[in-house]
Amino acid sequence: MNQLHTLKQFTTVVADTGDFRQIEAYQPTDATTNPSLILKAVQKQDYQALLTDTATQFRGRSLDEITDRLLVRFGCEILSIIPGRVSTEVDARLSFDTSATVTRAERIIELYQAQGIHIDRVLIKVAATWEGICAATELERRGIHTNLTLLFSFCQAVACGQARVQLISPFVGRIYDWFKKSAGSSWVEADNLGANDPGVKSVTQIFNYYKKFGIKTEIMGASFRNRGQITALAGCDLLTISPELLAALSQSHAPLECALDAEQAKAIDVARIDYDEAGFRFALNQDAMATEKLAEGIRAFCADAVLLDQLLKAA
Repeated sequence: MNQLHTLKQFTTVVADTGDFRQIEAYQPTDATTNPSLILKAVQKQDYQALLTDTATQFRGRSLDEITDRLLVRFGCEILSIIPGRVSTEVDARLSFDTSATVTRAERIIELYQAQGIHIDRVLIKVAATWEGICAATELERRGIHTNLTLLFSFCQAVACGQARVQLISPFVGRIYDWFKKSAGSSWVEADNLGANDPGVKSVTQIFNYYKKFGIKTEIMGASFRNRGQITALAGCDLLTISPELLAALSQSHAPLECALDAEQAKAIDVARIDYDEAGFRFALNQDAMATEKLAEGIRAFCADAVLLDQLLKAA
């Protein structure tokens, strides 16, 4: 039995790609996309017709509407392959605009519904800024489920739990990247593997806190750099994994055990925390890694959104 098959016994496996032709091989339950993944996909010859067809069909509409229609088209293709949910991201340029995020999310859901997709099969991805969390609170109130992304800090996770969002995506690999870069020549890879990986430690802390206090928000580890980060989080609610690492797991027959335990987490001695806006912003400010990686992530997604705009204009 390979590691991917074993992992599926402990954790819901999610495909982290916009390339829906790669998804079928690994039979994940869910799938996630983001602006960077969609941009990467539409530049492949196999998917250029999707972009061209969408741009042509809706020429004359606003660029943001055409973009959303393209994202939904990819999402519908993915949903025809998987049994579960797809995550579709609101434009990262709205990361600090609560009302605009809500409006854009509602349109994405309406576009899915127009294609006969049930609302429960879609998660709206929103950056875990304070404004994004507020937007998610409102969307959840309206029955639209959310996936809070670009999550790097414990305070972001706590605030998302308070907001009762459906799911969070803590970014394991990007946390690891920051600490490795920060340490420079003093970094010892052997001391930061498996359970000692800073990204793994972050997700483990969130997992234990959520299970301790019965917080229903699902935890989906994301942004993995290696197979060891994934296996160290076996037992997490969900893990979203790139096709390359799904392949690595499917080719490995090394033993794999459940690493996270919800029942054991209930016995951990930890205090409950509640954040208002000021408390959240201060806590995030005090976490240099999370502050830098959140800003960097939003900038990168915005840059890819601009490139996607340009491709649609040129189509």
